[in-house]
Amino acid sequence: MMRTFFLRLGVNAVAIFVTAALLPGIRVRDENPLTYLLLGILFGVLNAVVKPVLKVLTCPLILLTLGLFILVINGLILLLTSVLSGGALVVDGLGTAILGGIVMSLTNVVLEALLGLRGKDD
Repeated sequence: MMRTFFLRLGVNAVAIFVTAALLPGIRVRDENPLTYLLLGILFGVLNAVVKPVLKVLTCPLILLTLGLFILVINGLILLLTSVLSGGALVVDGLGTAILGGIVMSLTNVVLEALLGLRGKDD
């Protein structure tokens, strides 16, 4: 259980690193491993707490867009992470955040598959 938690934390940190490296509109102010881990924790908490609420509230939009609105929700979570990070993560705007959310999602899927975390919720 704790092993899975720490692996997911590491996956989030690596996903933020990859996203910041690939997209010029997303930057991490202090590029050290601890900053990435703290951002990974913040992103993970927001993903676990805020994202389900947003999905319920925007269910009609998600259905109307055949699920594409989830990309906007992922971008909003990344933007909220930026706002709550106190400047540690800088995202230039909603468009950049949506692209960053896509990159983070793809990175998470690949890393979780490689680590055998897909489908494990413990």
